[in-house]
Amino acid sequence: MAAGVDCGDGVGARQHVFLVSEYLKDASKKMKNGLMFVKLVNPCSGEGAIYLFNMCLQQLFEVKVFKEKHHSWFINQSVQSGGLLHFATPVDPLFLLLHYLIKADKEGKFQPLDQVVVDNVFPNCILLLKLPGLEKLLHHVTEEKGNPEIDNKKYYKYSKEKTLKWLEKKVNQTVAALKTNNVNVSSRVQSTAFFSGDQASTDKEEDYIRYAHGLISDYIPKELSDDLSKYLKLPEPSASLPNPPSKLGLPTGHFVMAAQRQKRGK
Repeated sequence: MAAGVDCGDGVGARQHVFLVSEYLKDASKKMKNGLMFVKLVNPCSGEGAIYLFNMCLQQLFEVKVFKEKHHSWFINQSVQSGGLLHFATPVDPLFLLLHYLIKADKEGKFQPLDQVVVDNVFPNCILLLKLPGLEKLLHHVTEEKGNPEIDNKKYYKYSKEKTLKWLEKKVNQTVAALKTNNVNVSSRVQSTAFFSGDQASTDKEEDYIRYAHGLISDYIPKELSDDLSKYLKLPEPSASLPNPPSKLGLPTGHFVMAAQRQKRGK
């Protein structure tokens, strides 16, 4: 799938190549604005990042870029230099909401969600509130209050204890997905690769947990990542351990969301 983007440089629309699921392509055909690219906060770095909203299914995707030197794309009758390949993979919106919940927790009080998810730098964050089933997810990371006799609003406050329990489940689900996909995570491996089941079976359970922790850490602040490491009782890593695959340009969300699909399938 190739998408045209006007770079504003007088050259015209620049083509970008995306690897997306078929149902995303269908969404763009069914609605004029079926797919919407927006800039939202990266929950790990706190900086801006590009995300994709499927307005038909009301689903959020992260956009990752895979880059190789000296590559170009042939698109219709044109050649597009750069050779960038963009991946759109589903991402749990709760990771992005955590950024705002942790920030609001400094005030030490319960607040309605529409007062928590406010951002002058990334105003499109309000789109997160339109995602279905959001309130059902919030109990994983918040304490909540409500008084139906006064109003129908619910009030939320970040819970570190609940969040760590939820992240531990995420790590365990990701470990299962890594094993299912036969991903070798041994400290001997210097890059992410796929091996046979026999080779993958030589990895230690601690290697899988540490690797999964690294993947999840792409979606949470550094301080919370450190807290999660302690919660998982992970020893200090040695200098020889490899980085998680996302650091190498591969779509981290593939494993995190694959873990969730695997759980739902049971």
